[in-house]
Amino acid sequence: MKRWPFHAQGFTLVELLIVAIMLAILAAIVVPQFASTTTEATESALKSNLAGIRSAMDLYRQQHGEYPGESASTGGTCTGGTAGTGAVESVAAITEQLTLYSNDLGQTCTLPVGGNFPYGPYIKESALPENPITNSSTLVVIPAADAAAGDLTMGGDGPDGGWKYDVTSGKFIANDTNNDSRGIPFDTY
Repeated sequence: MKRWPFHAQGFTLVELLIVAIMLAILAAIVVPQFASTTTEATESALKSNLAGIRSAMDLYRQQHGEYPGESASTGGTCTGGTAGTGAVESVAAITEQLTLYSNDLGQTCTLPVGGNFPYGPYIKESALPENPITNSSTLVVIPAADAAAGDLTMGGDGPDGGWKYDVTSGKFIANDTNNDSRGIPFDTY
């Protein structure tokens, strides 16, 4: 019987256990780093969405003299397109005035219709974006009458809302009472 010039040896059970323990320690160090990165990215997305919507609302106010929702999005002659349907201070009016073409009166249309609707769209989507923390795009509107009566509660309503908006002041916040990774409430962003 011929023998090889060397003897092949495998790993011992102790060596395999040491390698497995080292891998587990490395995983325990690395995995939380990825988890915090995901949380920070979601919080940054929320801040970015808030900044974009607030900028769109400010531009709308500059061009129309009022915030979205203060007037109805209905009533315009919208030949070839679809006219807005939102009543004063309604979610439909706010969404349409931000996402469709509009005229000086805030009336909206899906098409600019020969210059009759020269403004907008201010948001290039057909709806408000989702709150990335809660995955909700639900909009709670604070009507002007409630604000005038002192019933204005701009803090979040709970831990899983979308957005909250005061028609009179134009204040737009995340409707979420939870805290971010630094302990700051989302509804104070």
